Amino acid sequence: MKVLIVGSGGREHAIATAVAKSSKVDKIYCAPGNAGIGQIAECVNIGAMEFDKLVEFAKEKEIDLTVIGMDDPLVGGVVDKFEEAGLRVFGPRKNAAILEGSKAFSKDLMKKYDIPTAGYENFDSPEAAMEYLKTSKYPIVLKADGLALGKGVLICNTKEEAMDGVRELMLDKKFGSAGNTIVIEEFMTGREVSVLSFVDGKTIKIMTSAQDHKRAKDGDQGLNTGGMGTFSPSPFYTHEVDEFCKKYIYQATVDAMASEGREFKGIIFFGLMLTEEGPKVLEYNARFGDPEAQVVLPRMKNDIIDVFEACVDGELDKIDLEFEDNAAVCVVLASDGYPVSYEKGFEIKGLEQFDNKEGYYVFHAGTALYDGKIVTNGGRVLGVTAKGSDLKEARANAYEATELIHFENKYMRSDIGKAIDEA
Repeated sequence: MKVLIVGSGGREHAIATAVAKSSKVDKIYCAPGNAGIGQIAECVNIGAMEFDKLVEFAKEKEIDLTVIGMDDPLVGGVVDKFEEAGLRVFGPRKNAAILEGSKAFSKDLMKKYDIPTAGYENFDSPEAAMEYLKTSKYPIVLKADGLALGKGVLICNTKEEAMDGVRELMLDKKFGSAGNTIVIEEFMTGREVSVLSFVDGKTIKIMTSAQDHKRAKDGDQGLNTGGMGTFSPSPFYTHEVDEFCKKYIYQATVDAMASEGREFKGIIFFGLMLTEEGPKVLEYNARFGDPEAQVVLPRMKNDIIDVFEACVDGELDKIDLEFEDNAAVCVVLASDGYPVSYEKGFEIKGLEQFDNKEGYYVFHAGTALYDGKIVTNGGRVLGVTAKGSDLKEARANAYEATELIHFENKYMRSDIGKAIDEA
């Protein structure tokens, strides 16, 4: 069969790598893709938001299944466009992708259906938000309602910081229209855990757990990024946590969406906070996490095409999801200066050392092919993933592997997975 993947980052490279392992697939296309994806798929110069061109291409090439990797096209309704054209596509429709597309919607959904989350209020007026902050408890969390590249969350320790945050989001429009509405939320403390799941509208199957590192610098300092590294599984995601979430969060979310007439088919990413009162939902995403996919998918035993198709056909209950009894760690190699400003166009050396290296992966995020050489083309450049028998071994392997790759202005955190030592 022929598969089209929509997206251009490390997540899409991880998806393409999993798809390439399927015995059912003989041709993979990726729009627009990147230099790494181009080694296992044919990259097509169509942007992820060019819906009509994507549909036209899928028809022309007789694509059997399209997989949407990114949040923007999902929230924008790309799945609806494909379905209207009679094409098979994996991902939630626009009315379901709102679960990620609007934080105000998702918070209201959780409140209505008693799904555990932090206390909050929604505001579409900066004046009302500032008035509310005068009597709030600190620290407090401000969230842009819409998509903001994973960076639209501000943790404010004082009233002054929070007031500045409202100005930044709602008046200065740092994230554009994403800040037209904001959510002001109580600050929760505890361990963060990411749990990905496959959903077919009624059945949900949970993947292995993971944990992301969002801050740019060691010790969780610096600015929020799209993610500087991950590990899987999380030692903090215990059997008790799993049982609680299955009872009060996972199926409850799928059922809530169905009750609202927003049947969800695709991936639900649960961002969880393990608080003293029990697990609570920090956020939902409507697609694979990035870089969570880079540690979860390499550990999945199933043929991913079987799972995708079961979700599309409403037959996920027939799938037994299986993961390897090991661990994986991903360290992101970024361009120094990310996420603010950085230079691009530097040649990347050492990639050939990973050819046929069992248990090691280099997922391209911001790369391009220029004059026959692979060069840096973004803030997050590569995700170096390694497996191990346990998390400590996987972490040691991943950091050892990062030393094989060289490019000018290479930057990475040195403490990805350090929390493992505290488990």
